[in-house]
Amino acid sequence: MTTPATRSRENTRARLLEAAAQVFAEVGLDGASVEAVCERAGFTRGAFYSNFESKDELFLMLTASVAEVHVSAVRTRVEEMTAEGALAEGCDPIDLVQQVMELGGDDRLGVMLMSEIRIRALRDEQFGIAYLAQEREMVASIAQIVEDIVAAGRLKLRLPADVAARMLMIVWEGMTVRGAMAGQDDERLRHSGSEELGRLVQLLVVDERRID
Repeated sequence: MTTPATRSRENTRARLLEAAAQVFAEVGLDGASVEAVCERAGFTRGAFYSNFESKDELFLMLTASVAEVHVSAVRTRVEEMTAEGALAEGCDPIDLVQQVMELGGDDRLGVMLMSEIRIRALRDEQFGIAYLAQEREMVASIAQIVEDIVAAGRLKLRLPADVAARMLMIVWEGMTVRGAMAGQDDERLRHSGSEELGRLVQLLVVDERRID
């Protein structure tokens, strides 16, 4: 049972995360100081440090939150398509991936946040270790979605699901970063990433219906 104190703590953390995203959008990761985030959220430094050990922990949690929103949207769509029977018969796996991934909600701000987080991870070994641990959890979530899709249809992976998931994630990230560099808007960012994933799926998936 959730207590009032627990709800209050969750609300405080949520407000701090929202404030961090807003401040980051304005001044970037280095400029988003603890003081600036607290001021935006309307809390004291004491409230901040009762919820997060450091700014690094705050932004790692923010990136995890952003990623989970995207994965959750994809998972929900796959579940809907499975319930509708869309994955069982006549499903083009390439078209499927493109449809599903364009629901992920990626935007320019998210791309910028993840890019700066990775730079921070490159410069700080301990931060890098924490980031990679978080990334492994993300890959595991994607791999489960991949396995669900494979199980729902007559499809077969050429590689283990976790390897395929990591390849999909890397290609998606690379394309969205380059799209952001090119000035693409949010809709085009998602579309260009899904196009490349479709090409990758051609290499990763065997459609057993076509080899009966």
